[in-house]
Amino acid sequence: MLTYLLRRLLLMIPTLLGITIVVFAVMALAPGGITAQSLVGGANMKPAEKQALTAYYNKRYGLDQPAPLQYLRWLNNVSPVGFTQDQAGKFTGFSLTKGMDLGDSLMYGRPVSDILAERIPITVLLNVVTLPLIYVIAIVVGVKAATKRGGRFDVVSGMSMLALWSIPTMLAGVLLIGFLANSQYLQWFPTAGISSREAQDMPFLPHILGGQFVMGYLLDRIWHLVLPVICLSYAGFAGLAKLTRTSVLENLQADYARTARAKGLSEHDVLWKHVFRNSLLPLITVSAGLLPSLLAGSLIVENIFSINGMGQLAIEAVKGRDRELVLSITWISGFLTLIGYLIADVCYTLVDPRVTYD
Repeated sequence: MLTYLLRRLLLMIPTLLGITIVVFAVMALAPGGITAQSLVGGANMKPAEKQALTAYYNKRYGLDQPAPLQYLRWLNNVSPVGFTQDQAGKFTGFSLTKGMDLGDSLMYGRPVSDILAERIPITVLLNVVTLPLIYVIAIVVGVKAATKRGGRFDVVSGMSMLALWSIPTMLAGVLLIGFLANSQYLQWFPTAGISSREAQDMPFLPHILGGQFVMGYLLDRIWHLVLPVICLSYAGFAGLAKLTRTSVLENLQADYARTARAKGLSEHDVLWKHVFRNSLLPLITVSAGLLPSLLAGSLIVENIFSINGMGQLAIEAVKGRDRELVLSITWISGFLTLIGYLIADVCYTLVDPRVTYD
């Protein structure tokens, strides 16, 4: 297993290189490309100031060089091992401990690492809450629908899951805001953000102050997350619930399940000790692609609910042609996607002892 893990980790390197090369090529070949002149062209500066800023961008990012050299320069900067540079941008030597440098955002004028450190925890929070919710609902609904095959619950849940899966995320977000957050209707939830400004000064837990209930920072954060989490999760658990039902039904009719019943095991033990474990294999397969889909869904949800996470940052970076920021987001998203596939492969060995990578 250790050899397999090391081999998969090493294979991530050429895969990430391929992903970043494609994104870099698209940005370089786009109309206008990315040059120092295009970055300072709209700035309200004197000619001398524009010339100085253009020279700085060329020296800092090598924008006056051919596209392949620009990519190799960026790759050297983000790699922890590579060539060191002096203040003039010239290479001075090779180092094994030079560290990673994601560069500065051309749009924000700040280090990319600082911007990502602010935005990544927000998107991670959304996905950490969403993933368990998707699987809990999918497993509960799918297993019950399979055991009650043809019954009222099976028919109603099947129709409901199909309807939910068919609703676009953008439409669902607009409808949730329009009916559950609009002051003209229910106004149960906030329309934007993941916390209110007043919550920054509140204690973490809810409490009673002066005879009045104070929500506290924790409940305020949960209150803001309800609608975004619903938008991110409903399509996921709808699809997984149907898959769970199909997988459980298939295994309930398998030979080993009939053998277990013949030995006198109760239907509850047959379901949860034998059938359910084998039914997890399709769910693990789907889970490998669930994380990338959630990251892609964050692009829409974070913009609808004005959440300053990675999704909104990616759209802003693409609009502003911020090369350093776009490539860094691509690198991180690709890495998380590959890690998701690796975790799914490892989970196969935990669920099915017949699967081995030795």
